[in-house]
Amino acid sequence: MCGIVGIRRFDGRPVDQALLRAMAAQLHHRGPDGDGFRIVRDTGFGHTRLSIIDLAGSLQPMTSASGPCHITFNGEIFNYQERRAALQAAGVPLRTQGDTEVLLETLRSEGLRGLDRLNGQFAFGFLDERNGTLLLARDRLGILPLYYAVRPGFLVFASEIKALLPALESPQLDDDAVEDYLTYRSVPPPNTLFKDIKKLAPGTALWVSADGKLRHETWWQLPAEQNGPLLSGDAAIAAVDQALERAVAGRLVADVPVGAYLSGGLDSSLTVALMKKLRRGGEVQTFAAGFSDPRFDELPYAKRVSDAVGTTHHEINVTAQDFQQLWSKLSWHRDGPISEPADIAIFRIAKYARSTVKVLLSGEGSDEIFGGYPKYAYDPKLAKFAAMPGFLRVAMMRRAERLLPGAKYRARQAARALTGRDTAERLQTWFAPFTWYERKQLRDGYGALRTPGQYERCQGDHLRRMLYVDCHTWLADNLLERGDRMSMAASIENRPPFLDHELVELAFRIDSSMKVKGNSGKWIVKEIARRHLPANIVDRKKVGFRVPLDEWFRGGLKDYVHDLLLGRDAFVSRYLKRAPIEAMLQDHMRGRRNEELRLWTLLGFEVWQRTFLRGVVPVHKGS
Repeated sequence: MCGIVGIRRFDGRPVDQALLRAMAAQLHHRGPDGDGFRIVRDTGFGHTRLSIIDLAGSLQPMTSASGPCHITFNGEIFNYQERRAALQAAGVPLRTQGDTEVLLETLRSEGLRGLDRLNGQFAFGFLDERNGTLLLARDRLGILPLYYAVRPGFLVFASEIKALLPALESPQLDDDAVEDYLTYRSVPPPNTLFKDIKKLAPGTALWVSADGKLRHETWWQLPAEQNGPLLSGDAAIAAVDQALERAVAGRLVADVPVGAYLSGGLDSSLTVALMKKLRRGGEVQTFAAGFSDPRFDELPYAKRVSDAVGTTHHEINVTAQDFQQLWSKLSWHRDGPISEPADIAIFRIAKYARSTVKVLLSGEGSDEIFGGYPKYAYDPKLAKFAAMPGFLRVAMMRRAERLLPGAKYRARQAARALTGRDTAERLQTWFAPFTWYERKQLRDGYGALRTPGQYERCQGDHLRRMLYVDCHTWLADNLLERGDRMSMAASIENRPPFLDHELVELAFRIDSSMKVKGNSGKWIVKEIARRHLPANIVDRKKVGFRVPLDEWFRGGLKDYVHDLLLGRDAFVSRYLKRAPIEAMLQDHMRGRRNEELRLWTLLGFEVWQRTFLRGVVPVHKGS
């Protein structure tokens, strides 16, 4: 993967090459192997390269040999060799051995519809001088990012928000987006926490005319309609097995070493087992992180998988000190709050792996397309409670959530979810750091119903609709954003095989009974894994990539947390109401409630605000 930037002027003024270079300089971590720039009349492209395919060639920005078309491209086209052969057969002259030229010539000859032929993860800017249009587009699932901003006389775009800032005035907070962050732990497109800086949605293109007119177009979307009979039984297992193996094989295409994250969980373990199979016993490098806490430490399980499969395995330990030292740095890389504590562990793995490999495969996406989270099994059982009158249900569940002991984590989460005022809000609340009534306590005007419409748009049973919602929200705007930023912060390319679009489309044609059976999720993935892994690995209880924040916040990070949230320089306790934050912190420190998620969410907002809006790096006091 790489970093891309661009400027398009509408006012007749020339593109400033120095500004283009200043923008690209913010993305050196995305492309430390070289950079390139090209200005074509009113449009300038910049590129920072992480060389993965065709190392000596495929320099960018690239111009077509067949006509006045230009591209700056971030990502990989996994079926580029097949498409390259088709282009050559059609008489298209090709000068390189890489995938960039394949994408460029596909767009030149077929336009946006040509993306239907490509399997990959990508974001790009494409200039067609024949009609004067600039096309910006993002891959189907949103694995790679693309941001833009419009100002009088020009538009700028880039892989990360920080690369836009040299072209803009001082960044400002988008007040309307803050409640989104407190609701989702991220901000849904098209908005960001930065005022007037927009995020292109997954599977979406933006056409920019020479006079500055903008037109959005959705070029791919998850299948909301349930067309035809659903697959089940042995046919479904065989189809998913074959599609996943093809997806892993495609993501091994590289001219540099490729390794894998290995948490010890089902998804990364199956990915690694397929890598080993496809390499016919050749070496596979795997990387894992631990936390020296037996409740969450999966290093022994990752080692068990490594031994069973036969990988060259590497381990690191993540500490509370890592959080203090890296929080502001990684918030800068994320362009936003570090919404998941695991972000820091993923960065540490990627940084360690960078000395050995340049690409890491991950198991991201399996939970959201095959029903892996416990909520997928539990939410349908809440139907009788959900049918209660709203005013009565909300009051009862708020009280139940307060009275349930901390050990009853899932019951408490269910009670919180049942405080949702409609079905969509209930589904969103399973992962929400703050419920609607908690947001209302934090700031006047908060607490209005703010749920996306994906649940209503999707057809099929309740589980299918839940998965559809999570793919559009939790996966795209949180997990994939995390995966891209934390890997690219270490100049590592992240490839998630489960998010191969053909596999995702297949998953949405699988009968829900093949995904969740009883209280067990990802049933079909487990059945496939039995073909490749020992039973004791497949049947191990799902733990999740957890960090022992509850103990760290009460111990080594106690003073650090207090100073950030309630200290003299704290922004969050001025922007939001101080009293509920104080109560939250006291409840956690005294062990009355585990408030780690809500505290983490507020801390992330504070560190981001200091890093981007004040330029103040938080003081990291001793552990």
